[in-house]
Formats: sequence, structure tokens, C-alpha cells
Amino acid sequence: MALKKADLILTDIDYVLTMDENLTVFEKADIVIRDGKIVDIGKEKKNEYFGRTVVCKGKVALPGFVNTHTHAAMTLLRGYGSDKPLKVWLEEYIWPAEGKLVSYQFVKDGTELAVYEMLRTGTTTFVDMYFFENAVADVITEVGIRGVLSTGILDFPTPAAKTPDEGLAKTEEFIQKYKDNLFVYPAVGPHAPYTCSPETLKKAYALAEKYGVVYHIHVSETEFEVQTVKEKYGRTPVEHLDSLGVLSSLTLAAHMVHPTEREIQILADKGVKVAHCPESNLKLASGIAPVPKMLEAGVVVSVGTDGTASNDDLDMVGEISTASKLHKGVRKDPTVVNSRQALLMATRWGAEAVNMGDKIGSLEIGKYADVVLFDFTKPHLNPVYDPYTQIVYSAKGTDVDTVVVAGQLKVLEGKVLPLDREELLEKANFWKEKVLS
Repeated sequence: MALKKADLILTDIDYVLTMDENLTVFEKADIVIRDGKIVDIGKEKKNEYFGRTVVCKGKVALPGFVNTHTHAAMTLLRGYGSDKPLKVWLEEYIWPAEGKLVSYQFVKDGTELAVYEMLRTGTTTFVDMYFFENAVADVITEVGIRGVLSTGILDFPTPAAKTPDEGLAKTEEFIQKYKDNLFVYPAVGPHAPYTCSPETLKKAYALAEKYGVVYHIHVSETEFEVQTVKEKYGRTPVEHLDSLGVLSSLTLAAHMVHPTEREIQILADKGVKVAHCPESNLKLASGIAPVPKMLEAGVVVSVGTDGTASNDDLDMVGEISTASKLHKGVRKDPTVVNSRQALLMATRWGAEAVNMGDKIGSLEIGKYADVVLFDFTKPHLNPVYDPYTQIVYSAKGTDVDTVVVAGQLKVLEGKVLPLDREELLEKANFWKEKVLS
């Protein structure tokens, strides 16, 4: 039998957790990749193909993580002003620093630092809302990681635009420029219902609907936001957004910490996706989102880290571990947000949250080869009774050994191939001095 050509063959993998609809698991299996996609998967597939081969004995493979809410460039503000109330943290630390320093170069350097951390810990797609997203696009195109990118649109001047209409015009230009890019997926990013007028929210949604892109917005993050929206519009945040006609399967609502039961039903009925950010919500004392209730109602819940100024890392392994244990404790029920659900939130459900479920989020023939391999030869990951449980409750992000994005090796033996670690540290310290000055 003639061998078929492959670009990359990952062989002898202990477990392949496909995260498909049936949660199919292959043991002692191979993943075959060609033209950026998975062309075969299963036992002894290596005998049918020739191409670059990476032996993965002692490894567990799963789809690359999808981080559904970040402000990537805020790595340069990691830890700055910590342990302060949210209002003080924003108004006295973050906003003044951003007003002084945010620029194309700040965002580019901060995003490089973020992308290094994300790749190193298994994230292959992230959803970003910040400023100078052209800088983010430049980084991810150079490095080869997927980004769903939106510039934050607010009703007051920002580093990106003097008015919301200018922000929307620039967003449309961005969508047109990158609509066919392999790594950049443009989105529309109205900041929140308390920082955007009804007119701005509706214009932003019309733009998202015109191009069929994600409508990325913060919703019900804090009790202050809920109260402000109720006082101003006579409705809760979700009810307010629903009355404006901006809730649909395009909508990705970040945080959703304080929804009522009626609001949860609205989310389910409209097909709105939620980005759950447990560690940021805990650190900023915003509260705990009722994730089990949302899941029970049929809402697609994914996981985001938020920015590193409020988390303070981009490690999705830690995030899903926190999420799983947090909701067990709150609900006093050890069965909620189990290890399989936690991994689904970080993989297939994350892909569905950004309407990319047909492209990524599970390891299946025909989908992009975004693959993460954990090194299970470490003592703290043994013995292995259940690889799902081991990843969620025992693993660290740094147990990631190999990362493939669109069929290209990005991390091998723990080394991030496209970025220089020492150079990133120099840039981080350069901006630290700027912030402190």
C-alpha cells in the first residue's frame, strides 16, 4: 500500500480527548495533519502516512484552549494597583496609566507577552477587546495564533477613537481588512450597557449583524453596573439589551455575574453565549456567576481569563480548575461543573461561543489542527485513572509540552518557538519603568 503524504504526524499519544459530541477518546493513537487540518485520527495511522513525525509517548492530546475574554495587552499592567476596590483600581491606576501610555507599540509589546504565555499554557484562540487592535492583529499574524479581535467602543473618548461613531467606522475598516484572514477574526466590541448609549449599542449590533461577526460585550459584571443600568433605563442589563434587539447567537456576554432567573432564560432563548471569568471576578470581588443555573437552562458557557491586570494570568488550565471547584463549593454539590464540562467550556463550547464550532474546538477530521499535548510523565499527574480529571484537578498550564496551531508547531518540549523569551522580558521591564514614572 502506498503511503499518503502528511505535513505532521503526532504518534503514540497515550490518550486523545477529542471533545467531540460523543466525547470520543482514543488510546495509543495518532493524529495526522495536512494543509493545516486533521486528515486522520486513530490507532496505527502512522503506518499509512509519511511526513514529519513527533513521538508523543506519555502525552495526552486535546483541542487547543479557546480563551473567550481577554484584554491581552494588559499584561504590561499585571499586578498594578492590586487589592483595591474595582472603582479605585480603574479610576486611580488603570485608566490613568492607559491614558498616558497606550499606543500601537504598548499594545504590540503587551500582546507578544500575552501570546507567549497563552501558547505556553495551551491556548490557541483568544477573544480580545482593547485598543490598537491592528497591533494585536500584527502579532498574531506573525506568531500564528487565532484571535477574535474587537476594539473597545465607548461613549467617551478612548485611545482608539474620540467618538463611538469613529470607533465603529474604524471597526468596519478592520473587519473588511481581515475578514478572510486565517488567524484574525474581527469582532465588534461595545464595552458595556452602562458605558454605551442605546444608540451606540444598536449601531454596533447592526455592524456585527451586517458582517456576521461576534458582538463582544461586558454584561452584569458588577452590582454597580446592574444598579446603574436599572436606574438609567428601568431594566436589568440583559432586559435592557434585549429591548434594544442586540441579543442573538452573535452575542458573547463577558462575565454575567449577576443575572436574574428571568435574564438567564432570555440568554437561553436568544442563543447568547457567556464568557465566564471566575478568577477575575473573585479577585475584583465582583461576585460569582451562577454557571450551573445557566448550564441547566441551556446557555453555552465558555471560559475567559479576562486581562492579566485583574486575574493575574492567562492560564486556562488554572481557570477551569478554579471554575469547577468554585461552583461545587457554592452549590454544595460535587457533581456540578464536572471535569468534562470544565474542559468543554475551554474547548468545544469556547469555539461555539465565537461561532467557530465548525472549525475548531474538537479534534475531528476536517477541522483545523489546533492541538495541545500535556506531558503526563510527571509525578503529580500519576497514576492516571481518568485523564479528564487529571487535567482539570492536577495539571498546571506549564505541563503543556507541545502546541500545534493550524498544523504548525508553536510549542515543542515546552519551548515557545515563534517568540524570544529574553526579548519579551526586556520589553516588559521597559514598560514597567514607563508606568512607574
